[in-house]
Amino acid sequence: MRFTCAVLNVVAPGIWITLVAAMTLTEFATVRANADTLEGALALAYQNNPQINSQRAATRATDEGVGIALSGYRPKVTASAQAGEQYLDTLSKQNGGTGYTRSAGAIAVASYGVTVSQTLFNGFQIASRTRLAEAQVFAQREMLRAAEQTILLNAATTYMNLLRDAALLELQRNNVKVLEATLRQTRDRFGAGEVTRTDLAQSQSSLAAGRSALHAAEAGYSTSKSAYVQVIGAEPGKLTNASQVDRFSPPTLVAALQRGAAQNPAITTAMHNVDAAIEQVKIGEGALYPSISLNGSLAKNYGSASSLGTLETLSGAVVGVISVPIYQGGAEYASIRQAKETLGQRRLDLDTARLSVQQSITQNWGQLEATKAQIAATAAQVTSAEIALDGVREEARFGQRTTLDVLNAQQTLVSARTALVTAQHDRIVASYAVLAAVGSLSPQVLGLHIEIYDPTVHYHQVRDAWIGVRTPDER
Repeated sequence: MRFTCAVLNVVAPGIWITLVAAMTLTEFATVRANADTLEGALALAYQNNPQINSQRAATRATDEGVGIALSGYRPKVTASAQAGEQYLDTLSKQNGGTGYTRSAGAIAVASYGVTVSQTLFNGFQIASRTRLAEAQVFAQREMLRAAEQTILLNAATTYMNLLRDAALLELQRNNVKVLEATLRQTRDRFGAGEVTRTDLAQSQSSLAAGRSALHAAEAGYSTSKSAYVQVIGAEPGKLTNASQVDRFSPPTLVAALQRGAAQNPAITTAMHNVDAAIEQVKIGEGALYPSISLNGSLAKNYGSASSLGTLETLSGAVVGVISVPIYQGGAEYASIRQAKETLGQRRLDLDTARLSVQQSITQNWGQLEATKAQIAATAAQVTSAEIALDGVREEARFGQRTTLDVLNAQQTLVSARTALVTAQHDRIVASYAVLAAVGSLSPQVLGLHIEIYDPTVHYHQVRDAWIGVRTPDER
């Protein structure tokens, strides 16, 4: 079903009032025009919404955690240099103990050296930290996907809200025009003595109520327009009609639940958080293992801090170090117990996410089915209200109905058309909500003609980078 308030035939004898809620545009020359279709609005929101861009930046920052973890496999190299003036005053005992020799003076002292340290084994902590960082990257990607789905759903809802409120505003404007025409006819008939002052007052009251509803519709449209600019990032123009996306959703509720259990980002994020918590336990346990490192150093000294006669010294060393933790106050054991409790919490979070997704899919599926029935019911209501209004007006011409009967029939028709517009809006929004609940609301599924952001590109750019402070985009 496509959302459109096609031609609505309204109200006054001999008067046809056309309400067009959506107009088809064939060309888009500006950014604003691109937002005038639902697909174009979704594309703009996907590319420009600051919330999505913020999550993308967070994902890129999380990517660097893998490089930090991998640095544990690499050597650490430190260079040092120092220079200064050294004063020595030495009193030495001569051989044989018959006398003493005294030497005093100043000497320039300088030292240059390089130290290299390589970890060979530390209880598999480096491997665990790497897997932990990778799990965090995967979890952040799913959080990014969740943010994209949220923004796309908000964009679709905002677009449909504005389209609905534009139709309702036009409907109320036309209603006021009809009520004004009815009031003029009632005044003419009152002047001719065909109706009473009560009929005139009833027409005036209905017009006042119609104008009040018009002001409320104008306020609603302004609110929806500001929300549209906030989410989409462009001023709206003539919005085109939109269609539901049921074709992208599973055909049955059971299939929707199965897809949601596998694809909903809330569940997949929780699964990666469990993996990260498992690695955190392994890191804590690795602290209880021995560690082995290889250290090398090379130093060149000019002068000596202990002898005025020493001019140069070259020294080098390669040393293997084994460190076995015996007892460090119990902090390691507390960290392991803490990590295990956190792991239990993450598993419970996963169960909670699964139940929440199941409830969300079931709720949105039921809402979608309800909107389908509402459209059929409200369309029949509009048809019946139109027939009833025509009949009441015809009967009123022959004195079988009062002015109040005509006004009530008019209001019934306006209410029915309002309900139909709202039901059509809800139908499309519900189809997008179901697609989001099962985890399939993405630009790839929707077929948006835009460049899709790929978080793996940045990941591979920085994962094995050994040096450099510039980001891949040259910042």
